[in-house]
Amino acid sequence: MLRIVLPVIFTLVGSAALADPVHGIAMHGEPALPSDFKHLPYVNPDVKKGGKINYGVVGTFDSLNPFILKSMRTTARGMWDPEYGNLVFETLMLRSRDEPFTLYGLLAESAEWDEDRTYIQFNLNPAAKWSDGQPVTPDDVIFTFNLLKEKGRVPFSTRLNAVEKMEKVSDHGVRFTFNDKADREFPMILAGSTPILPKHAIDPDSFDRSSLTPPVGSGPYKIKSLKPGESITFERDPNYWGKAIPAKIGLDNYDQISVQYFLQDTTLFESFKKGDVDIYPDGSPGHWANAYNFPAVTSGSVVKDTFDPKLPSGMFGFVFNTRRPVFDSVKLREGLSLIFDFEWANKNLFSNAYIRTQSFWQNSDLSSFQVPADERELNLLGPIKDRIDPAILNGTYKLPVTDGSGRDRNVLKQAAALLKEAGYTIKNGKMSDANGRPLGFEIMTQNTDQEKLAVSYQRSLQLLGIGVTIRTVDDSQYQSRTNSFDYDVIVKSYTSSLSPGIEQLGRWSSAAKGRQGTDNFAGVADPDVDTLIQHILTARSAEDFTAAVRSHDRMLLSGHYVLPLYHVDQQWVARSKRIAHPDTVPLYGYQLSTWWDQSVQ
Repeated sequence: MLRIVLPVIFTLVGSAALADPVHGIAMHGEPALPSDFKHLPYVNPDVKKGGKINYGVVGTFDSLNPFILKSMRTTARGMWDPEYGNLVFETLMLRSRDEPFTLYGLLAESAEWDEDRTYIQFNLNPAAKWSDGQPVTPDDVIFTFNLLKEKGRVPFSTRLNAVEKMEKVSDHGVRFTFNDKADREFPMILAGSTPILPKHAIDPDSFDRSSLTPPVGSGPYKIKSLKPGESITFERDPNYWGKAIPAKIGLDNYDQISVQYFLQDTTLFESFKKGDVDIYPDGSPGHWANAYNFPAVTSGSVVKDTFDPKLPSGMFGFVFNTRRPVFDSVKLREGLSLIFDFEWANKNLFSNAYIRTQSFWQNSDLSSFQVPADERELNLLGPIKDRIDPAILNGTYKLPVTDGSGRDRNVLKQAAALLKEAGYTIKNGKMSDANGRPLGFEIMTQNTDQEKLAVSYQRSLQLLGIGVTIRTVDDSQYQSRTNSFDYDVIVKSYTSSLSPGIEQLGRWSSAAKGRQGTDNFAGVADPDVDTLIQHILTARSAEDFTAAVRSHDRMLLSGHYVLPLYHVDQQWVARSKRIAHPDTVPLYGYQLSTWWDQSVQ
């Protein structure tokens, strides 16, 4: 049986609230939209709903429950999938994709919290109902968090770790009071990243078992049909309770949504070419430039769209595992970073399609690239500033630009000088330490694209007598070895948002270094990095937050934990001409949940 571990108190004391209800909550500052807003700014509020959309994804599924460990990699998309719009399950509040981190009313029509964020109270919309017609209640909210604590997977199972108590404070109100484990982002996570489940329709004893039984949800769609592992079809719930609330106007525009599953991306693309799939997001410059010469494109039945979001670049690169003694020295890591010839790789492998990445938050105000640290940031850094490369601190640092030959002597000379500072010199044609031990390591890759990058890097490293082996492994072995940090160097992508927060602990904190399965791939364990992450998590003003992220960015760049590779500033999507989208592109780029079938009459 489900064990209730936190007290549930029923008190009709709405007057006990310490703040007035608000229609939206923002991580920093105030929501951009007023309390009487009519719709989100990036939707078409006048769209004619109807028709259908066929999505394609690579993968499979054997469960309709995305919240348990057994179905982490095999759960049907759309059940709990912000990209498609959380079709079946919903959160208390809905995130706007045109603001860094702001949430507006959904299941909860308003929220209340104090300035220190020691609690948050959600006031449920009295109209909110489950697909079977039952009302959504505070008891459902309390049941959900207890159930996920006992039977859910991470991160759902850990949400109550920072909660001192949950209280039902009225017929429609539920309050969370936090303990000292909560940070300022935590109320936002509760509001916008946790599904609410129906107490009356779930058996807690069997919740953690994979199931293909269509669930009861509060979302705009219900499951119409499915073929296990192959496809799932959703149909609009004509009685959906939330169709008229402001945050949902212009969303959920199809009568039917189908998601088809493919074992390989090449098969998915062939299905798109035939017209069986309506949308194909493309992340490969070469593919985008060369693969669209089939008849549907020529006739105009398939349209190629380019979107320009205002997202940070993120960081894609070779990651040095500092758990390995060979990568102890920051000078060594810096020298190894200079050796990669980006200009040669970009020209010969990618037709000059990419931009060199210079920061974890490039293309945004959060980036330190070409931005000198101001007084606010220097005050935040304190003595830590003395550990940051002066060029990175004053905004003049930039990765060297080679001549594109693959053997630029000037850059290789700079790299050799840094390796010498780390204790390595070339002896008998091999880069060796003071004891004569050759410098070498293995790069683990998981696909041919990564292998091509590794081969390019290997070629440049050999010019300085550095021996590198490349091992490409299958997905299961790659997952196992990365979970246990059993590698020297891997290729990884770190996504960056306009509101970085708790995920930075998993990527870079000392506490995450020794926990298998975390994203601390570089093995960073540095008290100063921990301090800078805390500055991000505790920042109250937008100005302090920007300064905190920039200082964290500078520290990571100065540590040379990742050899930066490249990024693109655009998003590419091919679509059936039948599918249309709004003209307005929000901060986070195109939003599939706002698109519609324009063949509807």
